[in-house]
Amino acid sequence: MTIDPPKYKAWRRQMVEQLRQRGISDQRLLDAMQKLPRQWFCPDTLLDNLLYDIDCAIKIDCDQTISKPYTVAWQTQLLELQPTMSVLEVGTGSGYQTAVLCEMGARVYTVERQSILFRKTKALLASLRYTARCYLGDCFNGLPEMKGFKYDRILVTCGAPSLPHGLMQMLKTGGIMVIPIGPEGGQKMYRIHKEGDSPDLWRKEVFGDAYFVPMLEGKAFNKPYSL
Repeated sequence: MTIDPPKYKAWRRQMVEQLRQRGISDQRLLDAMQKLPRQWFCPDTLLDNLLYDIDCAIKIDCDQTISKPYTVAWQTQLLELQPTMSVLEVGTGSGYQTAVLCEMGARVYTVERQSILFRKTKALLASLRYTARCYLGDCFNGLPEMKGFKYDRILVTCGAPSLPHGLMQMLKTGGIMVIPIGPEGGQKMYRIHKEGDSPDLWRKEVFGDAYFVPMLEGKAFNKPYSL
């Protein structure tokens, strides 16, 4: 799992240069994506020529995807992340985005509603010695395990039909949430600055079209995954 042949390193260098040309300028983010082998999170070798295409999302278990490298970089840059910040990630998926955040020095709390992905990805992240705390749930209205805790940043990697107020209550005043909002096929990427507890103090910016699987309520208990 931890093998990283030279061809992948070369592809990552090319990927990072393409991201830079596309407007990704956060050097810590680029360094993290240069370092992190994306193939560890999608071990299907038949897809290896697509792994570092910055505009290619790849299907994984439970009809989910690993987001395009450009989308990962775009959302992460919008977070304006600083080391040691606490980040809640909604939609763990393969764990690739989680690992990028960890590589940037964030304290990551990540939630996944698909039980098979939750178990598989939690085990993978632990094997790679990432210290993200993983939870099974949907996070529309918070995490019971973290009741009362508020985050510096919230990153949502699935498309919400509208802004989840329960999630906004979990964001610190002065914090930022990055979230795709809208119906499938009509989502926009939002960055929301929480300047106070009242919704009229939530400053919204829109950054263009987004294409994500929908954000759904409830836990999905799939067929057990054997470690």
